[in-house]
Formats: sequence, structure tokens, C-alpha cells
Amino acid sequence: MRISSKVRELLKEHGRPAREIYFDLENGVWVPREVVEAMLPFFNERGYGHPSVTHKPGWEALEEVYLAKELVAETIGAVDPDDISFTHSGTEANNLAILGFTAKKDNRRRGGKIVLSAIEHLSVIFPAEHASELFGLRVQRVPVDEYGFVDPELFKYYVDKDTVLVSIQLVNHEIGAVQKLKEIIDVAKSINPNVVFHTDAADAYGWIPIDVERLGVDMLTISSHKVHGPRGVGALYVRNGVLLEPPLKGQLSVEKLWPGVENVPLIAGFRKAVEISFKDFENRVSYVKALRDKLMNGIVSTVPEVLVNGPLNELRAANNVNVSFLRVEGEALTVELSLHGIYASSGSACSSRILEPSHVLLAIGRKHEEAHGSILFKLSKHHGESDIDYTLETIPKAVERLRAISSWKSD
Repeated sequence: MRISSKVRELLKEHGRPAREIYFDLENGVWVPREVVEAMLPFFNERGYGHPSVTHKPGWEALEEVYLAKELVAETIGAVDPDDISFTHSGTEANNLAILGFTAKKDNRRRGGKIVLSAIEHLSVIFPAEHASELFGLRVQRVPVDEYGFVDPELFKYYVDKDTVLVSIQLVNHEIGAVQKLKEIIDVAKSINPNVVFHTDAADAYGWIPIDVERLGVDMLTISSHKVHGPRGVGALYVRNGVLLEPPLKGQLSVEKLWPGVENVPLIAGFRKAVEISFKDFENRVSYVKALRDKLMNGIVSTVPEVLVNGPLNELRAANNVNVSFLRVEGEALTVELSLHGIYASSGSACSSRILEPSHVLLAIGRKHEEAHGSILFKLSKHHGESDIDYTLETIPKAVERLRAISSWKSD
């Protein structure tokens, strides 16, 4: 039987729940109507030309690409829109940053070193390891504490004169830890002024204020779907003077660092999503933070034997709830919740697809069985109080049912 047929049968068995709440915003999003409407004209009405070709449809496409560049630059405090390069995902942007930098011969030297935190996204870790294989660079991972924070005092022992590149997330994608990034960058630059600092800000963008000039960051990654934009668009900020070698080869268009024709409809959708996200920034973030606290506190108070993963203070991302349910398999719980119309994920998709416990949770000291029982909820302004109430009503029953048939016993 074909895979598509098997999935169709699975969906038929699953059925359509009476109520549906989507919390898996880490791995994919539904796109708001106004974002879809912003994309539609660029498929067949205007701007459907190549943005580097000198005719009206090409100029319309070029205008839209630059309107998006200008808006993204403005929202992160970048001076020059040309410092923004569009890719087709946050993963591609991270690869461009890590491999693009290390592929440039002048950026590396014999015995050079890359420094990462132990909880970086795999789209940073894997390119760094690949750069090590290609160019002989050493890769060192800085450990984090039980909440996911890099200690600047410890970090300073990892940076030296041989360090060419550092990459540390602004906000962690799984546990929501908001790093004290400016302090970390200042430490790195004080030890080695020539070090280039990259941050994966995909989970920070649209949730905390970002100013690349104030931070002193050299490269910064953004992903469209993290702000309810369409999947298939990412962006990399590269400070003027930081030179990269495009890791992909092909015909260049507007972007000089990432070959191929820009996907103008998706870029238009990304621009609209950014406009919406930054329109009422503070009120939106405060609203979502209140929902986060209600969900997180509600789970802790109604379900025994749970562990909250990540910080419990203001240094937690406003939209992040990550909880380990002991004596429960996370994958089983996501299926159980799905049958009740609650869609969440067991860790991040990048980890769950390789059937390994999340490296992020292991790095903060969770045991394998604790990591396997983790569920990640990501919230947005599109959720409401009644969604949280229904979720808190459903989770205890789902966990109790799974524990009743589990072979795991309490210690």
C-alpha cells in the first residue's frame, strides 16, 4: 500500500473532532486569511516576473522584495535593507550563516574554532559539524544550566584567539529560554574582537524587541512561519563587512548570497505577517503571556508527576510551554490529544523524526525517559481563554488513561 493511502486511512480512522486547537506552532502554522490574500496577486495578477528582469512584472516583483527587506530591516534595527538576504527557510538561513562564513577562506585559519551552545537548533549544529569535516575547524559546545541558560562567566573560557565564529540562540525553540545575549556577545568581543557572532533569532523575532546595533550581533536568522507567515521563507541579516561565500551555486537574482529566483508570493505573505505581528506588539505579547501562564500553571496544578522544562521567570518566551509528563510517552500523548482536537508536538519535529530524545532536554539535565515524555505547546494571539480551558480539561484525562495502560511505574 502506498504511503499516501496509509495516511488517508489513518485520517479516516481519526475523524474530525468537534473542536480543534492548534498548538504545534513550532513545526508549522496555519496562515491567516489576510496573509493569504497578500500573496494571491503575485501568482497571476502582478509581480509574477523575475525580479532581476527589466520589464513591468519584473519591476513589480523587485518592488515587493524590497518592501519586505525594508520592513524586516526596520523591525530589527538594521540600517541597510541590503543587509537582509531572503532564503527559503530558517534552516537555509542558518546554513548560509555557518557554511557561508566558514567556506570563505579568509574567515578561517588552521586550528580555527566554532563555538555553539549545547541547545542550538539542529540547523546550526549540523552545518557546524559539516564545516568541521570540510575545513578542519573545531566545534565546541558550551553547556547550559538546568533552565537552558549560558553562563557568561563560563562562556568566556570557550572563546579565544582561535575562535572565528560563535552561534548562540536568542530564544531557544523548545524550552523558550531567553539568553542574555548582549552580555554574551560583549564577552566574546572583549576576548576576541575579530570573532563573528551569529544568532538564530527565529523564536525571538516577533516576540521580544530586537536591535542588531544594540546587540552587536553580526548575523541573525529569521523564519517566516514563526510569525504566522507562510512556510518557505527565511531571512538572514548579515552586517556590512561580514563576507560570506554562497554555499549553493547557481544563477543569482536579487539575492547575491542565495542563488535562484526569489519566491515573491511567499515574500509578500511574510511581509504582511510581519506587519500584523508588529502592529500591536506589546499588547499581543502580554495577552499571549497570560495564556501561557494559565496553561502552564494549570497543567502543574491538575496533573501529578510533571516537570516544566525551561525557565519559570520573565526570561521565558511569552508563547512557550514545554512540560514532561512522567510515565507517559510523548508521542502517545500527542496522538491521544489529537483525537480530542488538541494538536501539539513531542519535542521539536527535528528531534522526534529521528526517534531520539531531544538534545535540548538532555542538555538541561533531563533523563531520557523524562525527555521522551515532553510535550511542546506554542501559543499565539489566535488562541483564547476557552481554548486553554478545554485543553486543561482534556490533558489530565488523557494522561491518566495512558498511565493506566503504561508499564512504567512510579519510583
